[in-house]
Amino acid sequence: MDWLVTDLGTLGKVFLSTFLILSALVVVVRISGLRSFAKMSSIDFASTIAIGSVLASTLLSKTPSILQGAFAIGFILLYQTLFSKLTLHVDWFDELASNKPMLLMDGEEILYDNLHKNNLSEEDLMSKLREANVIEFSEIKAVILENTGDISVLHGENDKDVDKRILQNVQRSAN
Repeated sequence: MDWLVTDLGTLGKVFLSTFLILSALVVVVRISGLRSFAKMSSIDFASTIAIGSVLASTLLSKTPSILQGAFAIGFILLYQTLFSKLTLHVDWFDELASNKPMLLMDGEEILYDNLHKNNLSEEDLMSKLREANVIEFSEIKAVILENTGDISVLHGENDKDVDKRILQNVQRSAN
């Protein structure tokens, strides 16, 4: 029956742990800034998952302590901040560490090589087109696999082209 019920002392510890670690999280996120949970890059996404894991283990086990959990969250966010600053200011690091957006469709043309090199199927692509409310291929201007893993679908009126600045850093070929 231990898996179904627990004593009030244990519940009190979980309550206090939750209050303290979430309070620490709020403080650390306020210090590190708004990007903390933005999914701007793969490292941002990984940081969010890591923080969730630290929170869960801190709340539901005797180790790590709340202080260890708070420091771990702080170090994760510090790493994320340093990583983003390096990618912003050091070109060779950005090239080494960051994925670049990849074009999956150029207008109505499906770029199958890019789909396959990114382990995506045509069915995956069609699903994203439906999510974007595309009803005709003629509406599609571009479909991009973003560096976060999200897929953006640019579509609209047939007589308008996509501003070149929007596609500026998007790779046309996976080579």
